Amino acid sequence: MSTVRTRLNDEVDFVPMGARFRGFCPIVVDVETGGFNVETDALLEVAAIILGYDERGELYCKDSYTVHIEPFEGSNLEPASLEVNGIDPFHPLRIASPEKEALATIFKASNAAVKENQCKRAILVGHNAPFDLNFINAAASRAKVKNNPFHPFSTFDTVTLGAMAYSQTVLSKIAKAASLNWDNEKAHTALYDAHMTAEIFCKIMNMWNRRADLIMPFNDPSEVTT
Repeated sequence: MSTVRTRLNDEVDFVPMGARFRGFCPIVVDVETGGFNVETDALLEVAAIILGYDERGELYCKDSYTVHIEPFEGSNLEPASLEVNGIDPFHPLRIASPEKEALATIFKASNAAVKENQCKRAILVGHNAPFDLNFINAAASRAKVKNNPFHPFSTFDTVTLGAMAYSQTVLSKIAKAASLNWDNEKAHTALYDAHMTAEIFCKIMNMWNRRADLIMPFNDPSEVTT
């Protein structure tokens, strides 16, 4: 299996985030696919960024996971989508795993973060997040992967947050407006896009928390019911 796990920041004192998001654990996800149809088009890459709180009580990118996935049997691969993401699904040096094995890796890391942060379940953070969540859910159902940590339909979307904070909705334009470095050469890989989405999410949330003078704990995480 092609799995990458990296420490993105130095170790900091652990603070659970269960109280900040009503019992939800935000996990940033990006997928790369062979098209737009969740039922027929292949899921090719998934990246997940686990978030944490630093010593100042601000969100930061803690760990990352990425998996390369074999197209499921009979799946469609749109040439236009492959041209954008630059993936050759059958390249001899591309180390990929079946959907079931790959998703199990992402789900295991996500469920561990949910437990560690004293949350009830994960909520997917993404850019155009329903697209990513729908592909994850379809693949999990197709491959019969259990323990899907993500809420089945609720998401946090940086399209909305970017429009609110920076009057921008395109990921690259939000990043530039937020004074983050954007590399067009690295864009449209799951790990890079997930990392930039996570940086944007953290920056906007931290900015809001400072403006609102929010102090943890925020809410009772036991309130979450769905």
